[in-house]
Amino acid sequence: MAYPEKTEGILHDDDLFDPKEKDNDEDFLSEEDLDEETLSEEDHPPHEHFRFTADRNQTLLRIDKFLIDRLTNISRNRIQSAAEANCILVNGKAVKSNYRVKPMDVITIMMSRPRYESEVIPENIPLHIVYEDDELLVVNKPAGLVVHPGHGNYRGTLVNGLAYYLKDDPLYDPDDPCVGLVHRIDKDTSGLLVVAKRPETKTNLSLQFFNKTTQRKYTALVWGIPKEAEGRIEGNIGRDPRDRMVMAVFPDGEQGKPAVTHYRVLEKLGYVSLIECRLETGRTHQIRTHMKHIGHPIFNDGRYGGDVILKGLRSSGYKQFIHNCFDVCRRQALHAGTLGFVHPATGKEMFFDSEIPDDMQQLIERWKTYVNGSRNPLLTI
Repeated sequence: MAYPEKTEGILHDDDLFDPKEKDNDEDFLSEEDLDEETLSEEDHPPHEHFRFTADRNQTLLRIDKFLIDRLTNISRNRIQSAAEANCILVNGKAVKSNYRVKPMDVITIMMSRPRYESEVIPENIPLHIVYEDDELLVVNKPAGLVVHPGHGNYRGTLVNGLAYYLKDDPLYDPDDPCVGLVHRIDKDTSGLLVVAKRPETKTNLSLQFFNKTTQRKYTALVWGIPKEAEGRIEGNIGRDPRDRMVMAVFPDGEQGKPAVTHYRVLEKLGYVSLIECRLETGRTHQIRTHMKHIGHPIFNDGRYGGDVILKGLRSSGYKQFIHNCFDVCRRQALHAGTLGFVHPATGKEMFFDSEIPDDMQQLIERWKTYVNGSRNPLLTI
């Protein structure tokens, strides 16, 4: 038997690896981790997260099997990935996942970041609650607000704000994964999210998302004019092997997870289009990845190539116009505007709509003004 020398309570997957988007991500590293795990010790001295000492009677056992019995809610694949990243040390030396643990071996798990407390700290963050009852609430998240605590964002997140808002509810524990957010959207995407206040509510809503019976519609401004006014984009989504910071589409289906996005052009605005996207699945960066895949990245989406001029003129005036547009909406022009589900307690169908936020609305108006005032015969709407 091995005794953990540096643990506080039960060890969870989230203690070892950041929880950000982990339900949609097969990798143990979050986006922020990807930049840091490969840094040298001189750049980022490693921090010890966990330590185990093997018992004197320990039989030879692969280290991935040794650790999976001692860390809860963690897959063997994630442990193997940690070993490949030189995060698992035995007696001070990095080992691979096939290393066999021997009696009295000292196993440490090192990460480039300090270990953080898993307890959610309530913070008085203004929240726009559009609906609430005893079972759930629907919140309209502004762009720029991180949804869940993770590396570099342990405070000031939507989850911290919810912990404060519901602090007087004796049945809501922000540290209990059986309640809370049912789904997520990216930091710089605005829009609606449903939050479960009771375990049975989260179970029911999660099943609705899994069975694809919820309604989720997004409004986006994308570069270019899609050839078809309506379309269906289907292609597995997974981490891009050339750049682990982004997701990519794998049409052959051999990698990633199945993903389907339906889109409809709402308005053509010269060199950009206002579209509506309906999610059939919910993968990490799904709309952003799928729209780039068909050649229409979301406007000002820096991670997926939408923050440069992709369509239009070469004139200095046009370039200035685009940069002014980037300044008006300083994030990807994507808003989760419609959310629908069946209420777990009442069985009633519920639909919520959120207006396009001011920064996106100003961006759209600028394009309308540009198109209406342009004499360029190549611009058709």
